[in-house]
Amino acid sequence: MTPSQIEKVFRDEAGRALATLIRLVGDFDLAEDALQDAFAVALQRWPIGEFPTNPRAWLVNVGRNKAIDRVRRAVSFRGKQQELTHQLLLDAETSPEPVDATLDDDMLRLIFTCCHPSFAPEVQVALTLRTVCGLTTVEVARAFLVSEDAMAQRLLRAKQKIKLAGIPYQVPEREALEPRLSGVLAVIYLVFTEGYAATAGDDLMRPDLAREAIRLARLLDALMPARGEIKGLLALMLLHDARRAGRQTADGDIVLLEEQDRSLWDVRQIAEGVQLVEEALRMPGRPQSYAVQAAIAALHARAPSFAETDWPQIAGLYEVLLRISPSPVIELNHAAAVSMVDGPARALDLIDALVARGTLKGYDQLPAVRADLLRRLGRKDEARQAYLAATAATQLEPLRRLYARRVAELG
Repeated sequence: MTPSQIEKVFRDEAGRALATLIRLVGDFDLAEDALQDAFAVALQRWPIGEFPTNPRAWLVNVGRNKAIDRVRRAVSFRGKQQELTHQLLLDAETSPEPVDATLDDDMLRLIFTCCHPSFAPEVQVALTLRTVCGLTTVEVARAFLVSEDAMAQRLLRAKQKIKLAGIPYQVPEREALEPRLSGVLAVIYLVFTEGYAATAGDDLMRPDLAREAIRLARLLDALMPARGEIKGLLALMLLHDARRAGRQTADGDIVLLEEQDRSLWDVRQIAEGVQLVEEALRMPGRPQSYAVQAAIAALHARAPSFAETDWPQIAGLYEVLLRISPSPVIELNHAAAVSMVDGPARALDLIDALVARGTLKGYDQLPAVRADLLRRLGRKDEARQAYLAATAATQLEPLRRLYARRVAELG
């Protein structure tokens, strides 16, 4: 097994392995260090034929042993064995537990911990990006447009609060689920979004994260059945993920929606998503945001071709979404849909109003959408400048290549 293959296995398994290690050792930083230690051992052993049948279980067990070694060294150095109150060493004296038996809900426990009501929403998101999505502190800082030092301090304070306040690492009892549900759904969608379109790097997608988010949503749906927002989110992710095979070339370049081979889309996943959308929209009360977004995704997924997409209905659904869950990103998507109904000039007016407000400053999709509208209007010089602005705003290489192709097409 080559180092690059080991890197891929580690990237696929690290999130759930870390979640289990955090449960076992009771400390975020110790678990992260232990997982890195386990990965270092893997780099030594796996290339010479010691590749395990269950890599995640192997990483957890080796990581736990490495954590024990770290605790023992720290205790020995301080000379205060009696202060070791954690049960880690006691657990180690027993037979190793069957890791697979407890892995399935460890990630859900971790997300509920990250979404504790005592954390501000931006801290919940940052902690999730760092621990669940595996982004580096630099990447998380870039997402929040703050310095690396500022983000490192924010994450450190959050981890310390979990430890000092004794925030439990568990899925709460049913009566305590409700206050955290919206935050948990938001971070599960965040995990999916990072898998569907990565924040930075060489790869457009991280299918491991997308699959993990879908799995977690299924767990939540089983935990809290008949909840429209959960079914809507699950439907939304299934419908987006169903298009995965058509979204990039063999070389990793982006294939835009209008150019995708729809025969590559997962029809069974689309059918499941559409059924979940219908269930979510039939539930009493006003439509939930995720269900409306899923209804939009369903219209895209069921359209025979890009030209035959029901753009008027999509634009109308975005208007519904703006009433129930207004946001600048929804406005941006609404403008893109309007361009397919009323033309690029009308959509450009909406985009320019959004630019003037400055609410999406630094978001690469804003100049990218504006560039596309300008290109369609034949305003090549302005379109070129907008594509260059989009290039400067993104850290994702496939997007940089896409914008470069657009600039080249403009001459």
